[in-house]
Amino acid sequence: MKKGLTVAALLMIGVVIFRFSSQTYEEQSLVPLLESLLPGEPLAGLLAPVEVSYWGTAISIETKGYYYFIEFFIRKFAHLFLFGCLALALFRVLMLAGPKRIWPVALFAFAGAGLYAMMDEYHQLLTGGRTPMVEDVLLDMAGAFIALGLYVPFYSWRKKTRSSDA
Repeated sequence: MKKGLTVAALLMIGVVIFRFSSQTYEEQSLVPLLESLLPGEPLAGLLAPVEVSYWGTAISIETKGYYYFIEFFIRKFAHLFLFGCLALALFRVLMLAGPKRIWPVALFAFAGAGLYAMMDEYHQLLTGGRTPMVEDVLLDMAGAFIALGLYVPFYSWRKKTRSSDA
């Protein structure tokens, strides 16, 4: 049961990522939703001085506009979050497959998430209205690294304490 749910979670995350990549920017734009949820541009004064350089492009309210600026952060967080979840689900599926050494499995899960990130950007190349970026692959891999870096030591500790209790 546990293995089936973990495999289902892994597949679901992969499908969600694939679905987002299948849409053009216009189809998945959050700007209309943000305009309705955040009328009057709340916190615009506070965020106005914030400028982020994303691979040579200045991202700010001044350069992109308020709602596009907010959307940028949501979209980049989604990269980190989804690929972090993908790496964790892959790690869990591999660990449930049988007794293995934890860190090599974590490295394999990281590589698997990176490979899926590369395939995802290639898929975006084939989808109209999308701009595939190597930088997004690096962001996806950062999400996988952060998630595994936070989870795997906890998993390892928990596994050791459970085996010493037995």
